[in-house]
Amino acid sequence: MIQTRFLAAAGLAIGVLAAAVAPASAEKLSLGAISDYLNDLQTVRGEFTQINDDGTISTGEVYIRRPGRVRFEYDPPDQTLVVADGNRVGVIDGKSNEGPQAYPLHRTPLSIILARDVDLTRERMVIGHESDGKTTTVTAQDPENPDYGSIELVFTGPPVELRQWVINDSSGMRTTVILGDMERGVRIASDKFEIPGVGPTERQDR
Repeated sequence: MIQTRFLAAAGLAIGVLAAAVAPASAEKLSLGAISDYLNDLQTVRGEFTQINDDGTISTGEVYIRRPGRVRFEYDPPDQTLVVADGNRVGVIDGKSNEGPQAYPLHRTPLSIILARDVDLTRERMVIGHESDGKTTTVTAQDPENPDYGSIELVFTGPPVELRQWVINDSSGMRTTVILGDMERGVRIASDKFEIPGVGPTERQDR
């Protein structure tokens, strides 16, 4: 469950449902335009609402610094903190007596949008690309490792804006993250992306 929480909220990415803020009608956004938007998304701070697979709801604040770095701070009474340092994901559960859990970032679908160079036109990466007339939804996976799960990204535009994502993990769980207003180009201290209680490792940005 903790790993699933990261995979979704991580979201990343960054309220209300996307459809409520979407324009009345919009053309389907191209994969190239979406890739350009994600690559231009360097530092971001914003609020998120997470709908877990069991129907429970969590809220908090997310910080992103691409490539490879994200931090999810959950609002009380949740005592969870999730941090990706460019190579690993650390999960700290304040209610647990166990230490931080850490595992490779590249094994999570969120790594697709945290990569240094996002290219959704890459062969076998996108397995779904559709529009309902208000939003464009792209479903992506790691072409070499589809067993890691997939991420559904929901955008409005033009101009392109990421509104929410859905993680379908390898265990079959589905978690939705709805993004609030995002503040882009913010200064975020490097120590925000240090995993408490876990030593540094060699950086491996994708």
